[in-house]
Amino acid sequence: MIGKFFHTPAAKQFKFVPRFYDADKEERDDRERRIKEELGIVEEKVDDGKPYRPNVTGRFRDKDGWAKSSPDARKSQNRRLIILVLILALAFYLFFHF
Repeated sequence: MIGKFFHTPAAKQFKFVPRFYDADKEERDDRERRIKEELGIVEEKVDDGKPYRPNVTGRFRDKDGWAKSSPDARKSQNRRLIILVLILALAFYLFFHF
């Protein structure tokens, strides 16, 4: 416990990969593509036989940012909210009335 008291956390780090445009590489790739087309060399794309599946499946939530809740959960949340408002109203009434 004492060891954690004097512990100072390290600075947060992130991984940043800078992007840049290499005009020479672009020209080289374009030239290579044209030469392969002239010679009739066809590059075969590797197909693993699996259909395309995006990596975002199930990552989106409802439009307000929360997952949908069941009607029973919504009723209990509303009930708790009403009780909390009533308790606060009673507390304000007692505090300012007396």
